[in-house]
Amino acid sequence: MGGTIPVNHHLRAVMAHAQMQPLDLAAHLGVDPKTVSRWLKGRIPYPRHRVAIADCLGVDEADLWPEAARHRHMISSEVRAVYPHRWAVPHGVWRALFANAMREIDILTYSALFLAENPGLVNLIAERARAGVQLRILLGDPDSPEVAARGRDEGTGADVMTARVRNALTLFGPLQEIPTAKIRLHRTVLYNSIYRADNDLFVNIHAYGTKAPDAPVIHLHHADSHGAAAVYLTGLERVWTAASSTRGH
Repeated sequence: MGGTIPVNHHLRAVMAHAQMQPLDLAAHLGVDPKTVSRWLKGRIPYPRHRVAIADCLGVDEADLWPEAARHRHMISSEVRAVYPHRWAVPHGVWRALFANAMREIDILTYSALFLAENPGLVNLIAERARAGVQLRILLGDPDSPEVAARGRDEGTGADVMTARVRNALTLFGPLQEIPTAKIRLHRTVLYNSIYRADNDLFVNIHAYGTKAPDAPVIHLHHADSHGAAAVYLTGLERVWTAASSTRGH
């Protein structure tokens, strides 16, 4: 995994402070407990796991693996992580994204059924909304040609994509009972899906002929009004403005 360092006492101490056992961390990240044991013994995790562990424990990656951080090639101060596929984003990273939201959560996609079908994540999002976080969910209009086209383009079929959106609407529907939560439908050709919590964005790039779970995800941190994250946020706002309510669906 890219080399070893002496036993990682700091990782062990941080886990102890968080009252997290190796089995807990393994379950949180979806890895084998033996993998966590190797990390504690000094093995340096892959970059995506380093980010996930740091997010889970509420510390900076460089605090746990300073050598890896020193030798890491920083593409941009905005880019926090790049995952080759959406399914490669650890469950704990998704939880951390939404759990850390203090102001707003935005979801812009066609169906986000992978979220809607996860009761734990939906409950977490609902908790943040009840705590005052502004929640906006933008799903594709199931009657729109754009949704049908996306289904055909990724090879799942127009009817399947339409059904996925309707299922997501049903599962996300109860969230609208929360005063700070809103759901709208859009008729937009999406080049990417966006999952945003305050200044952090997970951008799931859409690739022709590729299903969303197999497409890459970029974790961006919005810190500059002229940066890459700002471009995606501007697009998100435009889609929200043009979107319609979910009545009749």
